[in-house]
Amino acid sequence: MGNETVQGDYFVIKAKENGVHVIGLTRGHDTRFHHTEKLDKGEIMIAQFTEHTSAVKIRGKAIVMTRYGTVNTEE
Repeated sequence: MGNETVQGDYFVIKAKENGVHVIGLTRGHDTRFHHTEKLDKGEIMIAQFTEHTSAVKIRGKAIVMTRYGTVNTEE
């Protein structure tokens, strides 16, 4: 891949309660946690899939907005 950077879609996470955990998972043969953030009610995080992040796990009540639609974790 050289010096090229893989950049993917952006997505938005809005916490609906205090203590929402956003956990980034690595890309590659072994999937591992590589980054965590804790959001409080009303906080918004804008994130992007990259060459290092292939998936995101969200714990808690939140709204996730992507170009594919909006997901409410309560549903």
